[in-house]
Amino acid sequence: MKAIISGGGSGGHIFPALAIANAIKARYPEAQILFVGAKGRMEMEKVPAAGYEIKGLPIAGLQRQLTFENILKNLQLPYRVLRSRCMVRSIIRQFDPDIVIGVGGFASEPTLKVAARMGYTTLLQEQNSYAGLTNRTLARSAATICVAYDGMERYFPASKLVYTGNPVRAVIEQSSATRAEGCAAFEVDANRPVLLSVGGSLGARSINLMVMHNLSFFKDNNVQIIWQTGKWMYDQAVSAVRDAHLEEWVKVHQFISRMELAYAAADVIVSRAGAIAISELSLVGKPVILIPSPNVAEDHQTKNAMALVNKGAALMVRDDECGTKGLPTALRLLQDGQQCETMGRAIKLLAVPHAADKIVDEIDKLVGRVKV
Repeated sequence: MKAIISGGGSGGHIFPALAIANAIKARYPEAQILFVGAKGRMEMEKVPAAGYEIKGLPIAGLQRQLTFENILKNLQLPYRVLRSRCMVRSIIRQFDPDIVIGVGGFASEPTLKVAARMGYTTLLQEQNSYAGLTNRTLARSAATICVAYDGMERYFPASKLVYTGNPVRAVIEQSSATRAEGCAAFEVDANRPVLLSVGGSLGARSINLMVMHNLSFFKDNNVQIIWQTGKWMYDQAVSAVRDAHLEEWVKVHQFISRMELAYAAADVIVSRAGAIAISELSLVGKPVILIPSPNVAEDHQTKNAMALVNKGAALMVRDDECGTKGLPTALRLLQDGQQCETMGRAIKLLAVPHAADKIVDEIDKLVGRVKV
């Protein structure tokens, strides 16, 4: 089995890609897997750290905020696209994969488009309930499209769709970590309530500011917080907590690598409403407050969040209200054990386990390892 997996940009694309790669390797230990990503993006660090080879393309996205610097970047974009397609053609010719898999992100467009033109079989994995323009375009030549939401025939040919759910990190899906183990790992007191705040792998400014501007809230209300800031606000957060002498109550992390232990430690979780985050949270089965990002296509994170809210599986706070309503909502939930238990059960019912294995089943069909 030889597979190219392309995409990235954020954890929402990288973690599913790695989950698929790991599932392939689990089934075919001798499989050769090559990643193709975008230079300067998160995948160029995370993929090698997971033990896989990656090639970087000079591809970038269209800059929608029209500053002088961004206008110059947009003028360079056609060259970057052409250069990336030339590089991909060489990569594919040398590697000669059985299948090329796209998970979304800048690099997936030139990789899958060139692969299809060269006659290679392609598969798309669409994480969201709203399919972006790139994947809608790539779908025309894809053999199979693996999705995690019903109703995706709005965007893709129904004959190509397979409902698999979203692949998540195996360490989370298979975790048996206890709350005591999680609390010990993050040096929080297991006898006090623990709030986990995650704004995605790159951080979320509004959620970070919600915590930053209310640091005394945690000591005042006997609540501890494990706070993933992302890289942009990490140094500022560490300084603010140190200056306020609140290190006992506020545990600051730029990126949490052992997220299964953070989930285990948490009594309540505050999160964005990205598709992969929701897939992980459903498997974890903890009460969650979703704060959808407003900076996404078609406001699809709000749609994701409301799908859970309507089933009693989550609470939602609007992004522009989280500064005033986010922490009071979390405190009320932490103090209501019955609601926490009810929400935890409800979100657990939405979990779709073994999604990565289901995607490998589809890969097997496409490359002829099993009969359809």
